Amino acid sequence: MIQVLRAGALTTVQDLGRPGWAHLGVPRSGALDGPALRLANRLVGNPETAAGLETTLTGCRLRITRATNVAVTGAYGPLRVDGRPAGLGQPVAVPAGATVDIGPASHGVRRYLAVGGGIAVPPVLGSRSTDTLSGLGPPPLADGDELPVGAAVPAPSAVHFTPGQPPLDVLHLAVRLGPRDDWFTAAAVANLLSTPYTVSPLSNRVGARLAGTGLARARAGELPSEGIVLGAVQVPADGQPLIFLADHPTTGGYPVIAVVADVAPLAQARPGTTVLFHGPQR
Repeated sequence: MIQVLRAGALTTVQDLGRPGWAHLGVPRSGALDGPALRLANRLVGNPETAAGLETTLTGCRLRITRATNVAVTGAYGPLRVDGRPAGLGQPVAVPAGATVDIGPASHGVRRYLAVGGGIAVPPVLGSRSTDTLSGLGPPPLADGDELPVGAAVPAPSAVHFTPGQPPLDVLHLAVRLGPRDDWFTAAAVANLLSTPYTVSPLSNRVGARLAGTGLARARAGELPSEGIVLGAVQVPADGQPLIFLADHPTTGGYPVIAVVADVAPLAQARPGTTVLFHGPQR
């Protein structure tokens, strides 16, 4: 069992999500930084699909009631076990009843904790992920919560350390234009692919809001709602692009000018991070 002593700003249970339900209005959800969660699970000997914890900026503090191994990946920041510093990106032995303090992120935004056996909350539609938009899955952690842990795994990974890479100040995101790039002027498409944008403080697990050069439409009127995919770059009426992330809605009525090939880097993008799009690819 894991006892939550300090839940932090937003700590959620996440695995790799629940694909295959978009036709019923259910987004995939799952860890925003999938590679970081996969790595944490590998380090403690779990399957990559096991559920862990995703913290946001301020970290969290936990007590683990049985002896096990944990690993913390993703954003940089301190990690302490019973008050003693512990390494990031490696298996860490935790005695029964010890506290695990995942400190605030010093670089990046989200940190991932994997524990041997995985977080064993009941799955919903095949996933244990918290979906902050639909409310599916377990609610965000609160102080005093208790989380079950799965059966112990035989041994952690043989890897002793995995070097991390600090988040970049400038993100270069590859995009594929469409499906509604024809709703925008040629100048707007050129601006998207040539001018810098910055990540807004209003970003969350649903989407990364950007601020920069407005994207003018070539067409007036409203677009009937249609399907939205992970990484879709939607442009609301104010002309500022929004990149949809894991908890995105499955439909939307604003035109999508492009789709980002890989949104994982946005999981660690703090407000003010510069974003540069490049393409087009068709």
